[in-house]
Amino acid sequence: MRADSPERAGLDPEETRRLVREVRALTLGVRPWAAGVVLVAGRGPVIAVEEAAGWAVRYGGWDPEAGAGVELPARSRVPMTVDTPFDLASLTKLFTAVAAVQQIERGRLGIDARVGAYLPDFRAADAHGVTVRQLLTHTSGLRPELPLYDCADAAERLELLRAEAPAGPPGTYVYSDLNMLLLQHLLERLTERPLDVLVHEGITRPLGMTATRFGPCPDAAATEDQRRPWAKADRGPLRGEVHDENAWALGGVAGHAGLFGTARDLAVFCRTLLAGGSYGPARILGPDFAELLLTPPGLGFAVDQPWFMGDLAGAGAAGHTGFTGTSLVLDPATDTFLVLLANTVHPRRGKPDSRPRAAAGSRLRRAVR
Repeated sequence: MRADSPERAGLDPEETRRLVREVRALTLGVRPWAAGVVLVAGRGPVIAVEEAAGWAVRYGGWDPEAGAGVELPARSRVPMTVDTPFDLASLTKLFTAVAAVQQIERGRLGIDARVGAYLPDFRAADAHGVTVRQLLTHTSGLRPELPLYDCADAAERLELLRAEAPAGPPGTYVYSDLNMLLLQHLLERLTERPLDVLVHEGITRPLGMTATRFGPCPDAAATEDQRRPWAKADRGPLRGEVHDENAWALGGVAGHAGLFGTARDLAVFCRTLLAGGSYGPARILGPDFAELLLTPPGLGFAVDQPWFMGDLAGAGAAGHTGFTGTSLVLDPATDTFLVLLANTVHPRRGKPDSRPRAAAGSRLRRAVR
């Protein structure tokens, strides 16, 4: 990939300038949408927009009595840059999905095989006939999460997962972190390698994504002053440690959360999938299997979701969001990609608002010539 002008990318320069202005505005004001943002967007092999705005670290914590963040003095703040890593949160699921499809391509994993064939000790999933495809499409019927962060030790956490039965009939869509946790266990059992090694050796290293890794990541954008009652654990201000409480309880490497990375690295990831699984001399998937990931309803990926894609949705656009404020969209129909990373939970989580993500997607779609 190369940085070049919007015109060289086949994008309208005025629309891309508006995109930059609108994204920068998200960091302004007393209560901004996010303390800081990084935007990378382009078409084909061209990065046409790469901008950072706001602060990687703006607050020292959250004051419950004042109902506001505790502003750091200017000398103590850390400005956002295009190289700032972010806690990618649920974007991690995309990498777990790619790692699974790699095993499917190699013939080691059956997409419609029962999970119990690989994990017979996961009794409930085995008894209910949950399949690999259902894990990848969130149709296993498993509930969204379990309180693994309240378990006494690793053995108790594992037992909870083994005994967890679907809350609804398999085939019913319920977005669930548990799907990717079971998939992680399956992949690790199948390959005899931990997930962080699978992601590094199979995805990030061959693609040259040197800034993408499981934490800790000390120079990452800050996330939350994590305390009860608004959070599920009392950990205080977080920077460089995984925000998700269950991923934290699991040691920072989890199928649903735990990766840190930069917007430019994610642009490479998007470009690889748009190019059929190859990037330069590296190939992480064959074209048919890259297409399989993105074919509705998507494997790990969400497909054509206007609530965060805006007008990019409608012709097969795929992507995902992360609770910390991260998102990416790739659109095979226009060969465009949009990565918008923000620390929206800094200094404290609030009601999720994806309207700025959708607006950015719509602006990029209008820029396509």
